[in-house]
Amino acid sequence: MKKRTIMAVPEICFWAVIIVCLTGIVIGSFWDYPINAALANKTEIGSFFATYGSYFSYCLYPAAGACLFTGLKQKGKRYALLARVLLTLGFFMAVYYSNNYNGKAVRLLFQYTAGESSPILSVMSVLFWCVLYSWVPYVMIRIVDKQNPDKMIAVGAAILIAGIAADNVNLWLKQVASRPRYKYLITLDDPMKEYRNWWQMIPNLAGSDDNFKSWPSGNMTIASMMFSLPMIADVIKNRSDRKNVACFIVACIFVLIYGYNRIHMTNHFLSDVCFGTLITYLIYAVISTAFLHTIDE
Repeated sequence: MKKRTIMAVPEICFWAVIIVCLTGIVIGSFWDYPINAALANKTEIGSFFATYGSYFSYCLYPAAGACLFTGLKQKGKRYALLARVLLTLGFFMAVYYSNNYNGKAVRLLFQYTAGESSPILSVMSVLFWCVLYSWVPYVMIRIVDKQNPDKMIAVGAAILIAGIAADNVNLWLKQVASRPRYKYLITLDDPMKEYRNWWQMIPNLAGSDDNFKSWPSGNMTIASMMFSLPMIADVIKNRSDRKNVACFIVACIFVLIYGYNRIHMTNHFLSDVCFGTLITYLIYAVISTAFLHTIDE
């Protein structure tokens, strides 16, 4: 009897992530502020990772689009248009999210100033992201195993849908909590006067003010997409359980580094980071399980 897997890795991996996140939440609930006071220290390398680290996660969108494209193409010519649309959608999502969340740094790279510089420089900053992601679908289409199109479709659809769902849930929760960020608190004469734990929510206080959007961490929603990497590995040629676990370990290391970076760069508290990871991970686990449940190996 085949052991049960969640997101293409043994069930124990799933529970390990849940336990680590819950442990971090408990610790943060008591010592969020002291932990940030000890670890927060903006650095150039930290800023670079904060801007471009999400690139690796967003590569999963065009990879998912490539899975859908290849799987639907195997189904016949009548799905050809849908296949191309979904391939384009996966690529667009990566470019859109990168330009939306990290585009400011790239526009500065191209020396673009709104209202002063040529619009061509802004277009070039978008093309910069297009070039960065262009290799992903090209490679994926060539390395996926075409023997199980249903599985490719399920994996691609799960990653795209879970990504959109997790991002919107996170945005909604930021408004529900409206928790002040550490980087904002330390600009005050009395930070502790306005400091709040994650459960001390004041719904809709944040509005459009980013200073009150600490919980949960949106960047950890991005980073936690990497937990779907084993599912991508599970639909390529010469796949194996060992490769899936190796991808899971890579994802864990990436998420841990990303989480430390969010605290280090004064953007989030430990509980923000752990909640962002936990919520996203659960969304991906539920949606991927629902899609893959009916796939016959």
